[in-house]
Amino acid sequence: MPNQPAPETELLRAAYAAFNRRDIDAALVLMTPDVEWPRAFKGGFVQGPEAIRAYWTEQWGEINPHVEPVAFHQEDAGRVLVEVHQVVRDLVGTVLADEQVGHRFTIEQGLIRRMEVNPLPLSADQP
Repeated sequence: MPNQPAPETELLRAAYAAFNRRDIDAALVLMTPDVEWPRAFKGGFVQGPEAIRAYWTEQWGEINPHVEPVAFHQEDAGRVLVEVHQVVRDLVGTVLADEQVGHRFTIEQGLIRRMEVNPLPLSADQP
């Protein structure tokens, strides 16, 4: 029997796919009502689905980010570090950033409770 991806991996893949499609509603149903999300380009965090909706809407009016998960690392219970290839363009298509970053998720009851942007461990971003 083939290995099945962890439920957390499937949840996070769905969230990244929704984000990249700019499908806010599809992403928000994967999150808890008190979700915390980083304002990666502004600093601090927003809390709750409507605050995330407003932040993403503002962000996508200024930049065009695309984030592709590369690897998933299960940490302690309910936490997953995702290695992400992130390409950020301005609204005319100029690349502003092309980098590998870490996203650490806290999962509660099958939903995203918190996301943080973290540096990748040295071993994770070595070729």
